Amino acid sequence: MAKMAKVKQVGLLAAGCQPWNNDVCAASGDRFAYCATLAIYIYQLDQQYNEFKLKSIMAEHKKTITAISWCPDNPDLFASASADNLLIVWNVAEQKAVARLDNTKGVPAAVSWCRNSADGVAFVSQRGPLYIWVSGNSDSGVTVHKEAHSFLSDICLFRWHPSKKGKLVFGHTDGSLSIFQPGCKSQKHVLRPESLEGTDEEDPVSALEWDPLSTSYLLVSNLNNGIRLVDSEALACITSFCFPSAAASVQCLAWIPSAPGMFITGDSQVGVLRIWNVSRSTPLDSFKLKKTGFHALHVLNSPLAKRAQSSCCSGKSQHTSSTSEAVPPPTLSQNQSFSLPPGHVVCCFMDGGVGLYDMGAKKWDFLRDLGHVETIFDCKFNPDDPNLLATASFDGTIKIWDTNTLTAVYTSPGNEGVVYSLSWAPGDLNCIAGATSRNGAFIWDIRKGKIITRFNEHGKNGIFCISWSHKDSKRIATCSGDGFCIIRTIDGKILHKYKHPAAVFGCDWSQNNKDMIATGCEDKNVRVYYLATSSDQPLKVFIGHLAKVFHVRWSPLREGILCSGSDDGTVRIWDYTQDACINVLSGHTAPVRGLMWNTEIPYLLISGSWDYTIRVWDTRDGNCLDTVYDHGADVYGLTCHQNRPFTMASCSRDSTVRLWSLTPLISPLLLNILTNQPWEKIIGNTDKAMVPNSPPLLCGKVSRDIKQELEKLCSDITAKKLRWFSECCSPPGGSSNLWDLVSVINGQDDSLLPGSYSKGVMHMKHLLKFKTWEKALAVAPGVSMKYWKKLMQRRADQLMVEDNDDAIPYCIATGDVKKLVAFFTGRGQLVEALLVAQGACEGNICTPQTSSINHKNNDVDNRHQYQSLLHQVCEQLAEWYFQDGCSVLAACCHLAVDNVKLAMSSLIRGNELELAACVGIVLGETAAQSTAYCLELLARKYMTPLTWNLSVDLLKMIPENDILLAKVCAFYSGSTAEINQLHERCCLPSLEECRALAEESMSEGDLFSAVKFHLLTTEPENALKIAIDHVKEQLTGSDWTVESIHPILDLLSYIRTDRLLMAKFTQARSELLILCGYIGGLLAVRRQYSGIVPALYEYTSQLLKRREVSVPLKIDQLSMELDAWRVCTQSSDNPPSESQKEDFRCLEKRILPVNSVSCGADYVTGSNLPSHSDVQLSCFTGSRIQGPVFLLEDGKSAISLNDALMWAKVNPFSPLGTGVRINPF
Repeated sequence: MAKMAKVKQVGLLAAGCQPWNNDVCAASGDRFAYCATLAIYIYQLDQQYNEFKLKSIMAEHKKTITAISWCPDNPDLFASASADNLLIVWNVAEQKAVARLDNTKGVPAAVSWCRNSADGVAFVSQRGPLYIWVSGNSDSGVTVHKEAHSFLSDICLFRWHPSKKGKLVFGHTDGSLSIFQPGCKSQKHVLRPESLEGTDEEDPVSALEWDPLSTSYLLVSNLNNGIRLVDSEALACITSFCFPSAAASVQCLAWIPSAPGMFITGDSQVGVLRIWNVSRSTPLDSFKLKKTGFHALHVLNSPLAKRAQSSCCSGKSQHTSSTSEAVPPPTLSQNQSFSLPPGHVVCCFMDGGVGLYDMGAKKWDFLRDLGHVETIFDCKFNPDDPNLLATASFDGTIKIWDTNTLTAVYTSPGNEGVVYSLSWAPGDLNCIAGATSRNGAFIWDIRKGKIITRFNEHGKNGIFCISWSHKDSKRIATCSGDGFCIIRTIDGKILHKYKHPAAVFGCDWSQNNKDMIATGCEDKNVRVYYLATSSDQPLKVFIGHLAKVFHVRWSPLREGILCSGSDDGTVRIWDYTQDACINVLSGHTAPVRGLMWNTEIPYLLISGSWDYTIRVWDTRDGNCLDTVYDHGADVYGLTCHQNRPFTMASCSRDSTVRLWSLTPLISPLLLNILTNQPWEKIIGNTDKAMVPNSPPLLCGKVSRDIKQELEKLCSDITAKKLRWFSECCSPPGGSSNLWDLVSVINGQDDSLLPGSYSKGVMHMKHLLKFKTWEKALAVAPGVSMKYWKKLMQRRADQLMVEDNDDAIPYCIATGDVKKLVAFFTGRGQLVEALLVAQGACEGNICTPQTSSINHKNNDVDNRHQYQSLLHQVCEQLAEWYFQDGCSVLAACCHLAVDNVKLAMSSLIRGNELELAACVGIVLGETAAQSTAYCLELLARKYMTPLTWNLSVDLLKMIPENDILLAKVCAFYSGSTAEINQLHERCCLPSLEECRALAEESMSEGDLFSAVKFHLLTTEPENALKIAIDHVKEQLTGSDWTVESIHPILDLLSYIRTDRLLMAKFTQARSELLILCGYIGGLLAVRRQYSGIVPALYEYTSQLLKRREVSVPLKIDQLSMELDAWRVCTQSSDNPPSESQKEDFRCLEKRILPVNSVSCGADYVTGSNLPSHSDVQLSCFTGSRIQGPVFLLEDGKSAISLNDALMWAKVNPFSPLGTGVRINPF
């Protein structure tokens, strides 16, 4: 059986940029990269939307990365070095390491590709020498630079000259430079800042860049002595640049390639960006971008396209964080009125923030603020507001994230050393307790923004776990390397000190008994203590692990059951009441760290390990249900969302937090709700749910609460039931927004909308009236209306050419809505474009009237125009979301303008089938066609031995379902009695009767019915010849269309697999596969599945080539059709020939009518998220698959899940040509 992952990655919180090494940010062409401590993040420009997107994460280094460098001659290569003396060369396009040098004879402080020698990487540590490694050579030779060695001061960084071959400069910690060039005397330790001459004070070189327009000029900055322009040949300082204040010091600088003689610097204390020209010793301008100082700067060489994507982010995902300065762009005074050079700067800050700043427009293109830069040891959802997620890190901070927008909203004050563990206060206290490696434990009050309590009972020993009791909010437990588990009140009074024979790593309060706590200890044992007695001895000691025990977790649903994870690589399940280990879960190949019980399904347990994986276990039989390989390093923390029990977060040494949906693990459950099954198939008690191999049942608080709320209702029960359960099963990120829009469309009273509605995508009738255009009011026409309008339009055009925001009020003043929408759309500012179009539809932007005739008609015409404009913009915004892997938000954009069909299409193309079916049923008639298609795909998904009845129930919800029910019965393989029973359920005749009906239909010339009834007999193969002969005969004619052939082929494809695979039907099988492949190719053209059209044509040609068949198709005919399709639809340099145009016209005629429910490629949630499991190559394209993978039935061949979904929708048979149907839904 083909296999696909059951756990879906649905979100990723990227790390920030590390602030401790110099060259940790680099750019090349349309990519830039920065590094956290152990991983390198690569962003690439998305040409369509003109914005940078996270493309991949490289995580092979086990120790701190010290420098990265992009190859100047090959934009796909870059090098990185780390503190374990390792140097790696990466191929970014292939996302893999292509060469490794394992011993760099010292930690490389700086790395740089040699200019004009694509495969030479130079690196240096401390005082040299400079080594050059030619990675492309077979002998992997490392050579030593002849002169660059024996320095008297450590090296901070070095730079090759961009045009003068072999010339290079070193910057040292004593503030001096060393300059080498072939054929000249080397100059060591020259050009120290004057104030340092004759002293042994240090003032490290913090930045160093050659002037791109000169062979000898060089910009150098020293941390304390500021910036100088020096002449490397005359060894003289040309200019010393002056700062407005003595307190300002510079951390980084960069030349601006688009503006000769201009450069920028970043201050190290405060995030001030200064712009300079070499001809002036004072800055031309400065902007405060952030409170925290700069760490690195890089100007992108290739400017973004003329229309820079900009604050569309602000509406889409960008929330100015608590440390960003929301300062308006500075207005220039007269003497400063020069034009800022256009250019995009990658800015990295001391607090880990990373952003892309548009200097011309003076605004952030994006700002990823507050990311962790180090291992994240723990993560927990806030029990009171589970949209907030807290993370604790090696970098000394706790951060709080909004999981809907994936942005950081708070960070703990100061640096606490290393934070190992965190625990939210119960209820709405809005505090977090944190545990550190050397500084004890603390309570951080988030509202006050300060630490309000510290606990020092463990002295300087590391505290590995802290746990705030949720049954008794006064008690906090900590466990430490000193061997004690201490229970104290929040004001610091010690209640119990439980001494262990060795370090204690984990503790967990029982969920059922407020006085019971379990611990995990280095002595390999698990202990349970009872606080209600005065004894300091454990009540129980569980012995069994073969190495230290780290975390322990009580089951939230089964009293007395707890689990423990150990360095022996196993997870053990203990039963407190039986005093026994009842299961050992083996599979991890390294120590186990993260542990989490699911809060609804009593047998589901998740574990994370140092083997980089997350495993999902069925603890009834010890089976591993899924293994997730997406993290790039040790997995430390796992946490479950309180209101959405199938949403989980994990954190790792790769410094990311990832969000997951576990819903696929319980997939039939939501459909039991959808098909209105009795409650006992949905909600149950734990004893029933724990029966091995029984289907999942909900046993937790969330489902119980929903059931109780439903029992109170007297109307609208189905809609509420579908909404509440589908939200409980969906991850955050749009599903609530979607349901709010559904209720608006269904006419719900606005007063019932939640407060969160106004933060999401709103329905067009609610969009706020324009409040942001104060400037528009200031432009009052005091002159002749016509003249004024012309003037305004000219000014607007001029500003638009300059890409200047000031064009906006002019367009509004003249009512030029179209121009304004085009301006915003061109810049990628889709949210702004949407606001304008909506304002126009509501009549808030009026064209000034020059005469008084015909107002009414104009208004109506304009309103119609604006209405279509609004739909256009919404479609564009939806497509942006869709391409960003957010099909649910894309659906919201369509619903906002009442476009139900496109909303349903977005959900189906994103494979959110369960959600789409629920929404479709609640929307009723307007969504009926899409809902039927959705239910049909779901029925295909559940045509498996255990869920066949569910498949039938789904099809019964579709009107006119007789053919669909016949298909499901035809495909079913069981005993005669079982098949007859299924026929009866589907109101179909018995096997015997079907045989007679087949003969009868045949004699009446009703071929379709004859095929249908033959498929429903014990000898379905009788249908093969009839149907295939019919299709072949059709294809020999000239006027056939896909519509005339596809229905009978689709019906025939449901022939039972065991019969189709029989040896005696080899020729018929091959012919069926070829016909389905060819018609599938045409359907793919019709549905715009351009990614798989070539694969389907190629598949059909290969089968024609290799198999003994007689079908009226020729290989050269297929390749001509494919070429015609390519040249007429895919953008290419060669225009189509007349014959190709004719071929394509013929093809288009065959695929009419195009009334398909969902046109456009499929793109499931998470397809855009980089993951370390991206190692499979697609057997369609030969390139690496990004996002979810679908393994074919041989267990080896892989295609992307997106391709598999599209393939299955147009051709049910596997791409391997075996005759097996594929089921990627």
